[in-house]
Amino acid sequence: MSDPARCPLPPEPTTYVGRGAEIDAAARLLTRSPLVTLTGPGGVGKTRLALRVADRARAAFPDGAVFVGLAELREPELLVNTVADHLGLGSRSAKPPIELLVEQLAGSRLLLVLDNCEHLVQACAEVVHALLRSCPELAVLATSRQSLGVVGERVLPVGPLPVDGDAVALFTDRATAVVPSFTVDEGNRDDVVRLCRALEGLPLAIELAAVRLRSLSVRQLADRLDGRMTLLSDNRGRLPDRHGTIAALIGWSHELCTDRERLLWARASVFAGTFDLDAAELVCAGPGLAAADVLDVVDSLVDKSVLLRGEHAGTVRYRMLEMLRHHGEERARAAGEHDRLRRAHRDWCLGLTARFAEDWFGPRQPEWVERFRLEQPNLRAALDFCRTDPAEAVVGLGMVHAVKELWVAHGLNTEGRIWLDKLSAVAPRDAPVRGSASWMYAFLALVQNDIPAYERALADAARSTDETTLAYVDHVHGYQALIDADFPTATDLFDAAAKSFTTLGDEGGRVWATLNHGLALMLDGHLDEGRRVLRESEAVCAAHQEVFWRSWALWSRGAGEYIRGDVTTAADLIRELLRLQAHLTDRVLTAFSLTVLAGCATHLSDPHRAARLMGAASTVWRSVGASPARYPSFTGPIERDTNLVIAAIGPEAAVAEFTAGAALSTREAVAHALDEHERTTPPAAVLTPRETEIAALVAEGLTNRQIAERLVIAIRTADTHVEHILTKLDFNTRAQIAAWFVRSGPGQN
Repeated sequence: MSDPARCPLPPEPTTYVGRGAEIDAAARLLTRSPLVTLTGPGGVGKTRLALRVADRARAAFPDGAVFVGLAELREPELLVNTVADHLGLGSRSAKPPIELLVEQLAGSRLLLVLDNCEHLVQACAEVVHALLRSCPELAVLATSRQSLGVVGERVLPVGPLPVDGDAVALFTDRATAVVPSFTVDEGNRDDVVRLCRALEGLPLAIELAAVRLRSLSVRQLADRLDGRMTLLSDNRGRLPDRHGTIAALIGWSHELCTDRERLLWARASVFAGTFDLDAAELVCAGPGLAAADVLDVVDSLVDKSVLLRGEHAGTVRYRMLEMLRHHGEERARAAGEHDRLRRAHRDWCLGLTARFAEDWFGPRQPEWVERFRLEQPNLRAALDFCRTDPAEAVVGLGMVHAVKELWVAHGLNTEGRIWLDKLSAVAPRDAPVRGSASWMYAFLALVQNDIPAYERALADAARSTDETTLAYVDHVHGYQALIDADFPTATDLFDAAAKSFTTLGDEGGRVWATLNHGLALMLDGHLDEGRRVLRESEAVCAAHQEVFWRSWALWSRGAGEYIRGDVTTAADLIRELLRLQAHLTDRVLTAFSLTVLAGCATHLSDPHRAARLMGAASTVWRSVGASPARYPSFTGPIERDTNLVIAAIGPEAAVAEFTAGAALSTREAVAHALDEHERTTPPAAVLTPRETEIAALVAEGLTNRQIAERLVIAIRTADTHVEHILTKLDFNTRAQIAAWFVRSGPGQN
């Protein structure tokens, strides 16, 4: 299933040169082994090669290719959660994360790209072994400075580029980007070859050297580099190894920087992942570098390829290659600045979380959700720093609390619990913030159905003397009663919590408790009162242009109407919230919504649609690691409606519709639920006869190899046809081809 929450292959910032033989070799290995690891020294080009291989191979994987960059990840225990997050999967389960991930990927025909595994080799090996053992259709393409050591692994060493071929071609390409008039001719060819030989054909070294053509000729550059290599050689005249070559070139690049550029290089190394100019001005300014000068220095480092520039949603963000970041970090440590920088970085993240808390209940919600997707590596780095000291741990717990909605909205329940555990282990026993940490941990554990952990944490929170904490204790306890279908208890607890939040001035807490109070009232049979409470909640949210809680209020009213029998009103409310969710996708809410709409369709005489929505809902539920069966209020209605659908259209048709719905991505499922039907152009109007034939075989579930055998054509020919179909239809996966063909094939129009 292709899903917008998944992380596709990232775009390549520059043209790709060479490596044709390695691309072919790695692609062939992926047809023979579920694990291929590209190994080699830093700077040799493993990541770019992996992207090319994945792009070549992904037509063979119906569920697409997903890229997971691990360079910024420092906590092995977060590896599974990071992979799951990149796959668009949630963690609303008490099962061990790896078991849940295996369940969610069972049957997936997916290519998973794990980049930069070397600092997490053991953790990566364990995760990959578990996935491949239980997910036979899954394949993993890894990059690492060493092999993972997993049984069945095929290792492809990645060496330097051939000096007289690809290395010269790469240098020429990068040189023309710096000096457009640059060409390789008889007058400079020997110097270009000499330079590429001195750089040992290492792509990173070549790219860093090419930048120097702004101020030096190729001959001058080669002469100076020869001199540096001579200084680094030992008494026998042996040149340094490849790592030494890169280090020497990075060191030389550092020496050629101005004092202010060196300062920014060192200070910006504190960021994990990417950062923007505002962050750089706040964290990197200081002695020797005024905030007003940061932009000019950033420009200079981009010009020198020390910082790489990207753009997201109209904002430019910067990052460093890991080798350059490590060099900057070493310089910061040598200057005695590293600890100060980590604290400054933490302070910046603290300010970010504080602004989030201030803005969350308002129109900037979607903006903040997207912002924190980008800042997650930085938030992790800041929380990791907070583990170094009891006083810092208190600050860290406050940061976790400030962005509490994010853990739930992103499905990062396990990660939220991990950070609460880590920080609570360091924070003083009498720290006031412990109460909020405990109720939050209790809620996340309850969401994951980890009842023992929930009970322990809620008991800890209940011992607090803080009134806000005690109000949240009532609220979380009410949530448990709601799940258990103890509606009178839930009604009383939510009502008490809402009143407490009103007195305390906690607007977000008040709305959260109030909408749950309204749902509990409706489920307890107090329909008019429940509707009134929920309409008031919707009105408050709408007045603040708030999306998250307003969506849940709409769902609560829709769910209540569905369970109580008014399916027309329920369907209208759920469609309204799905349109609202275009601004803020909450997959748990989407799963709930598709489930309710399936039930509504059952009672609105549309059983085929109901079965397809049931299939779509099942896929989304699986992706978040949960099930509506967890909620007794839904168990009976779901079983009833499933039986009604089967009775209406028969088991075969029900299974076919369910399967078609399960193949939809979340975006496609929502479009279907909203009657925003996908294209239904007959295949013959879009594809050639041969492509139509192959699309039909894809819809049957055949692999490219099986298609080639059926049609007696070469596998590569089948690959090419499938790639052309994907391009023509503007699709990313074979599952999309299959779903489109089922909708648009013969007999559908």
